[in-house]
Amino acid sequence: MHFDRLRRREFLGVLGGAAAWPVVVSAQQPAMPLIGYLFGGSEQGHAPQMAAFHQGLNEIGYFAGRNVAVEYRWANGRYDQLPTLATDLVRRQVNVIAAFGSAAPGLAAKAATSVIPIVFQTGSDPVQDGLVASLNRPGGNITGVSRMNLTIQSKRLELLHELVPQATTVALLLNPTNRNAERQLLEAQGVARSLGVNLVIMRASTESELEAAFATLVQERAGAFLMTSDPFLSTHYELLVALAARHAIPAEYDEKAAVVAGGLMSYGASLPDSFRQAGVYVGRILKGTKPADLPVMQPTKFELVINLKTAKALGVTMPPGVLAIADDVIE
Repeated sequence: MHFDRLRRREFLGVLGGAAAWPVVVSAQQPAMPLIGYLFGGSEQGHAPQMAAFHQGLNEIGYFAGRNVAVEYRWANGRYDQLPTLATDLVRRQVNVIAAFGSAAPGLAAKAATSVIPIVFQTGSDPVQDGLVASLNRPGGNITGVSRMNLTIQSKRLELLHELVPQATTVALLLNPTNRNAERQLLEAQGVARSLGVNLVIMRASTESELEAAFATLVQERAGAFLMTSDPFLSTHYELLVALAARHAIPAEYDEKAAVVAGGLMSYGASLPDSFRQAGVYVGRILKGTKPADLPVMQPTKFELVINLKTAKALGVTMPPGVLAIADDVIE
């Protein structure tokens, strides 16, 4: 009887231990990694870029909600809010900060932490902006993707001039709160002088200012319109295209999405692809690669996209030379 009671006690003890196993195992499972997504623009109109970012994560084996979580912070074009948003992500102890849209989010994140890895996505030169020490050896806790848009502003104006040579006055739209706006302006002014084109500068950082900018464009009798690269402006492609159509102004943009929305022409590196590449880098860092070991990625191809339907509506005859070099023609 004593032996049976002893065996029964041991058996219950084993059961009790087994019942505790799931709790112990669960406690030992690593927490789901957390990505802090910091963007200078707004969520509105940003879905294609976010989808591309997640595609890049998927390529490395990370799927939001399944084995990785993402916290979003939007500056909504108010770049002065970026330092506060970046500090908030650091306080949340995210594993990686994805700082996208321009140099400003990356610089805000870099100022907020020297420990948490940072992946930036920008249209400017990250060395000149102070994001990294060099493209091949970024150093520190930061790396990313650059579309190098500043260096192609002159090419955009040249293409627009070839398309609309009679436009001796061209309106240039920029966001004055973008730290690279003046650099883009200087480059455009240089090529404008060589082409004999008068530039009218339109500045806007809010939707109401966009409306006012186009009113200025009409008053100055600009014959064409050129958009500079900026996160706030890029999240308002549909409004910009609608305003250009309303005033029957031939316009060139920095990204294919604007041409798909009805814009006349765009020239630049693929924006979604740069977000996809940044997603790949974030995934690789989550796997253990150090940012300093990942050289800054640069575009290998720039796309010229033309909307023939819009050209016809505007009465613009497409020069054979421009059509011949177009990468994509929307009819």
